[in-house]
Parts: sequence; structure tokens; C-alpha cells
Amino acid sequence: MIKEVHETVLWHWGSMTFHGKTLIMTWISMAAVMIFVFAGVRNLTSGKPGKMQNVLEWIIDFVRGIINDNMEYEKGRPLLSYLVTLFMFVFFSNMLGLIPNFTFNLLHDVHFAQLGHIFETPGMMSPTADINTTFSLALLTIILVVSLGIKHKGAHYFHHFIEPNPVFVIIHAIDLLAKPMTLAFRLFGNIFAGEILLGVILMLPGIWVLPGILPTTIWLAFSIFIGAIQSYVFVVLTTAYVSQAVTSDAH
Repeated sequence: MIKEVHETVLWHWGSMTFHGKTLIMTWISMAAVMIFVFAGVRNLTSGKPGKMQNVLEWIIDFVRGIINDNMEYEKGRPLLSYLVTLFMFVFFSNMLGLIPNFTFNLLHDVHFAQLGHIFETPGMMSPTADINTTFSLALLTIILVVSLGIKHKGAHYFHHFIEPNPVFVIIHAIDLLAKPMTLAFRLFGNIFAGEILLGVILMLPGIWVLPGILPTTIWLAFSIFIGAIQSYVFVVLTTAYVSQAVTSDAH
């Protein structure tokens, strides 16, 4: 089961190769985010909000608080929509691997884009359990850091690379390259390991009888907690890196 869930399905288009299963799961996560947001704003009101609007407003206020804790809000305000989207996308992606396969084997004989092969496993797969996804998100963060640093400081942004001595440019360059790598591997490692351990638990003898229900439930709850924490950590580190780039005392 573990091998099947994380088996790579390759799509070929010309000279390019794509991870088909990761892309499908990414699109499902994106659709989940859009449905969630639509449900929150469908009956938008300034009076007594509905439950979904309350949840969405709480997420926005939560991310706004992260920005306030790391930098001047006026500098970080343009980041709000991106960070809210990032938080929800990472969270829904982390949760996808905990959901059973909802296609009920109806796509078994579908050969188009290898959909039958992609959805033949008993469970879904988290896009964030693929290093390509987490590294892409981390790369977006570093592009954002550098671009906003240049926007706020101009060419002076690169001055911190040679402080306190030009010889330190190597160390600062390594630090810049290490940031996306640590972001990517931290998220990937936690989610991938969680799915592996969940697969091991489900393979244990007697897991579907009463004594096995408790450990499975506990592990699922723990996995949800870890998925939420990793979403929070990713957004906090993204905000912190941007803050270092745009504030005048960043070195």
C-alpha cells in the first residue's frame, strides 16, 4: 500500500515530463481551497456572519496577526492575500493524504492520463508529500523575498551580502540558498513520514477490529495537528524571511 500510494506516475508532453499523480492531487487541493473560499463568501454580510464566513475571517485575522508580529503591517499588507492562500493550500494539501479514495474504483478502466492507475489506491496522496511541490512553494518564497527586498531597498538590498566584510558574501549566498531547501525538506519530510506511518498502521493485523480503532484515531488526529502546524510554520517562515528583506535593519 505504501509503495502504491507514493508511486510516481509520469506524463510525457514533448520533451517535458510531469508527475501526473502529484499534479492531479494538487488540482484537487486547489479546487478544495476555491470551494472553501466560495462557501465563506457566498453569503457575505457585515451583520451576523455564517459559520463558513466566521472561519474564513478567522483565518484572515490569524495570518494578519502573523504579519503584524514580524513587520510593519503597511509593508506586509500586500502579502496578506498570498499568505492566506498559501496557508490554506498547504493545509488542504497536507490533509489530502488522510482522505480515503473517493472514486470507489469507478476509474479503474480509464486509461486517459493514467487516471485508473492514479486512483487505484485505497487512499489519496498529499501533494506536499512530493518534494517537487514543497520545493516549488519554497522557491516562490525566495523569489518573493528577493523581489520585495529589491522593491523596498533597490540595489542597496544586495549590500547585506558583503557585510560585515566582503568575504562573507559566500556565507550569505549559502544562507539564501539554504532557506528554500530547509523550507521544502521540512514540509516534505513531515508529511511524507506521516503518510508512511499511517500506511504502516493500516497494515497492522487486527487494525479494523475494536482494539485497533483507538490507535488509528489517535494517529489521524495527530496527523491533522501536524499538518496544521506545518502550514503555520511555512507561512511564519515565509513572513519572517520577507521581513528580513524589507526592514532597514535586516542583515
